[in-house]
Amino acid sequence: MEKRINWLEEVSKRESQLLEDTKGLLSIPSILDESTAHEGAPFGAEVANAIQYVANLGERDGFQTKNVDGYAMHVEMGEGSELIGVLAHVDVVPVGGGWTSPPFEPEIRDGRLYARGAIDDKGPAMAAYYGMKLIQDLGLPLSKRVRLILGGDEESLWRCMKHYFSKEEMPSMGFTPDADFPIINAEKGFYDIQANGTTAASVKEVVADVWTLESFQSGQRVNMVPDLAKAVLVGDEDVFELKEQFQDFLLQKGIQGYAEESNEHVTLVVHGISHHGSEPEKGLNAALELARFLTTIKLDVVGGRYIKLIDSYLVDSFFGEKMEIAQEDERTGALTVNAGVFNYTMGEGEGIRLNIRYPISIDDDQLLEQLREKLAVYDLEIDHYDRKRGHYLSPDHPLVSTLSRVYEEQTGEPAKLMAIGGATYARAAQNCVAFGPLFPGRLEVAHQKDEFIEWDDMVRATALYAQAIYELAK
Repeated sequence: MEKRINWLEEVSKRESQLLEDTKGLLSIPSILDESTAHEGAPFGAEVANAIQYVANLGERDGFQTKNVDGYAMHVEMGEGSELIGVLAHVDVVPVGGGWTSPPFEPEIRDGRLYARGAIDDKGPAMAAYYGMKLIQDLGLPLSKRVRLILGGDEESLWRCMKHYFSKEEMPSMGFTPDADFPIINAEKGFYDIQANGTTAASVKEVVADVWTLESFQSGQRVNMVPDLAKAVLVGDEDVFELKEQFQDFLLQKGIQGYAEESNEHVTLVVHGISHHGSEPEKGLNAALELARFLTTIKLDVVGGRYIKLIDSYLVDSFFGEKMEIAQEDERTGALTVNAGVFNYTMGEGEGIRLNIRYPISIDDDQLLEQLREKLAVYDLEIDHYDRKRGHYLSPDHPLVSTLSRVYEEQTGEPAKLMAIGGATYARAAQNCVAFGPLFPGRLEVAHQKDEFIEWDDMVRATALYAQAIYELAK
């Protein structure tokens, strides 16, 4: 008879080392930086440092490790022909502003571990690593191999997984610790759309009797709600009146921002609230609010046209209503639109980047053509897009039933199956689902300032991952 293991108790014995090793990984500012990219470090020096950090841990703890050209790496244990995969990532999104403590100086406050990457996805990656370590420490026999596969480009173009699986074996099944508990077996498809135009390059002079939009800038990543937007205006109009109008707007909307005058320029700034691009309605998009104000003043024809595009298609339209692309299905819910990046410079060009998450049942080729037609009205052309089609795994699959049993045994709660708009590595592998780390009822703080993971939840997740890995591979 198999000895019953108290997984949570075993993790608690290793809690101090888990915290120390997790802080070490969180201390590395592993944001995509192609300016420091080189052979063996395609996503920049710090992402490479994060990959190497985990490789060093693996070597310390007696695992087999392999770095696949700096795109990804894996830590492996066990024997057998079949492979179980756990897929996570070490890259993080840019930090933004307004942090209470430095984002790469992890610290625990009030039971929460704060750092960029704490919940997305370095903390969960370390929870999975320690799940494997616990199995090894206990000497539990496995009939299959287990790999923790860590990518370096999840927050951008997923070049990591594409390269990794062109060189390495595909697991027969597995999970990614990069979403919510209990189990996510359905994910929307998504487009990252880059649309550019040259209309702004045709006008360089300042027009009398109107404010000329010299620039409009907002956003760092397409899958983040922008928390800062700036517009620079130039003209001979009444600066005091403009600033007063802007202040009234900010007060009326209850948002933060300011206006400042320098030479002949007026800079308008709006502060928003960042959020994950899969739920754009839950953030405060600074660009959309600034555009909302700019529609109330008289702008030059070209700048006004760019702002009208934003207002006509994106303001108060997180589900695609204004572009007439709104739709939903029972499995994955409603289409969402996150307007993530805006670039307009008078005399140079204009562009926007959109992150569109769509139900798995729709015709995504038709959706792309609809988007082309809508943007062409404002002389913008889609010159680049990244598409990741939706993902679904049947509730009857053995992976789902095993994870459900583990979750219910440890939590005493039903293992409800869910669908999300987020894109996880589950769609990069065969027979894969998202499994944690966010427990029901917890705040979703991925991609936000003061990102954190509840430390007790980190310990609980580690126990769940340990048992899940063991049950799948024993």
